[in-house]
Amino acid sequence: MSQSEYFEEQLSKVEDDSVAELTALCRKLQDQQPGSRVPLIDPVHDVDEARVISLQIAPGPGTSSGFLSLRNDDPTAARLAAVYETAGLEPRFAIPWNVYPWELPDGGTKLTPDQVKAGIRPLKELMRIAYRTSAIVAHGTEAKRLVQAWIKAGGQQVINQRGIKIYEVRSTADRAFLGSTEKQQAWFDEMVAAYADAMARAGLRPPAK
Repeated sequence: MSQSEYFEEQLSKVEDDSVAELTALCRKLQDQQPGSRVPLIDPVHDVDEARVISLQIAPGPGTSSGFLSLRNDDPTAARLAAVYETAGLEPRFAIPWNVYPWELPDGGTKLTPDQVKAGIRPLKELMRIAYRTSAIVAHGTEAKRLVQAWIKAGGQQVINQRGIKIYEVRSTADRAFLGSTEKQQAWFDEMVAAYADAMARAGLRPPAK
């Protein structure tokens, strides 16, 4: 996203059918909190094709681009992009989302219980829009807490209707990867395995190489 040509190209596509409803949702959420900012979803993702939701904590420094994107210039985006590539998951089959869709003040990295609770309604709306979703990969503690809160608020019915599977894995943030090289590789492999299983359940195959 640091490349102006790529950024401008993606910006020109935010009203395309593949992401228009996601763009509208992000803008609505932003309007609900005057003065806030909710990054848009990179148009490489496709709401009609998506089978997997990648749920993370909140917009980080990389979303200064104005997008949630695998092409953002931060370690979190780079790590998730590497997981997708290793699993063979094409971006159009997934949607990145945040527990708390609004940017945190002062670059915060933790959520309050009220902020997690605030993420329930946006997640409900996302799941309605991304109607083919069959898996949610919850990255980190806050993501797990939101999924549980969403389930209690009616999400279980959606899970039952669609056969959605919830995967609980590590956050992709640097602070969650503090450890030996062996541990880091094991955590990465766990993420890849979760996405690979989600793909298999949805009947998705990695692209031929």
